[in-house]
Amino acid sequence: HVRSRRQRQMCIRDSPDAEIIKRQMKGGSTLVGFDMKGGKEAAFRLCNALRIVSISNNLGDSKSLITHPATTTHKSLSPEAQVAAGIGPGLLRFSAGIEDVDDLIEDFQAALDAA
Repeated sequence: HVRSRRQRQMCIRDSPDAEIIKRQMKGGSTLVGFDMKGGKEAAFRLCNALRIVSISNNLGDSKSLITHPATTTHKSLSPEAQVAAGIGPGLLRFSAGIEDVDDLIEDFQAALDAA
């Protein structure tokens, strides 16, 4: 989407974590990271516009969740340490749940358009 700067999916071949994922998971991962153009403000607008996906501090559930690592899981790190860890102000992490894939796509499309 034009509002997203970069996407990261750990189980794709050119990911730095692909070998670990291949050894540890048979079916890959449902976790996707992406950076929003516009930083934290754009990331928060997207999260707040989602209707099916829930905002959470932790990922890993049967329902779809999204988190903003810079203000949740990595909040205690200095800005320099966040950058070193690949955590930018626009980064969001999404964990897909068991909802209908078409419903999730529609939810994200509408939220991205609103962000």
